[in-house]
Amino acid sequence: MVRSLEMTGATVEDAVAAALAQLGVSRNDVDVEVLEEPARGLFGLFGQRDARVRVTVRQTRAGFAREFIEEVARCLDLPVSVKVSQQEDGIHLDVTGYNIGLLIGRRGATLNALQYLVNVAANRVSDERKPIIIDVEGYRQRRVQALESLARRAAQRARRTGTRVALEPMTAAERRIVHLAVQRMGGVSSESQGEEPFRRVVIVPHQRPAGPRRTHRARQP
Repeated sequence: MVRSLEMTGATVEDAVAAALAQLGVSRNDVDVEVLEEPARGLFGLFGQRDARVRVTVRQTRAGFAREFIEEVARCLDLPVSVKVSQQEDGIHLDVTGYNIGLLIGRRGATLNALQYLVNVAANRVSDERKPIIIDVEGYRQRRVQALESLARRAAQRARRTGTRVALEPMTAAERRIVHLAVQRMGGVSSESQGEEPFRRVVIVPHQRPAGPRRTHRARQP
């Protein structure tokens, strides 16, 4: 997936500039290897030779992740557009396209697996360990909203019935969303139970404090 290009020009600078234009990158993003220096030739006419260079794009973590996603989509015959942004919590890749639900899968299972593979593969080409976060057509934001709504309904049920409410198994990231949502509610708390991949969140109602006991005094005759 490393992009490299050989290019010729009247000078080394001309050859490098032509390669940069074709690759669509800046000079700071590449390594340049001079394969042949230019030669003027006899009287400037005979034996003249252009410079020849090999320009290789440096593989960044973000660039690798983008190419990885594009290659996966190409193999699946899915035309996609990948937007990369650097944020405090990691490198975000927003994938858009037509009919690309295949990259999401049931409850985001395929998307989570793809994100895991990208991070593992990127660790082999980059010393940087900034997490790569992939979203497809805004699915993750919709999932956050759905989980928060689920947490509210479960909390209301737990308070109403006074019983613990166990949710479906979730990933660690999804459980964290539910725990944070429950923290903003009163009268309930949450805990995780079980072993992966069946670990789930349980909503626990708070016990109401017992009121003072009434005592009945006998009437005086």
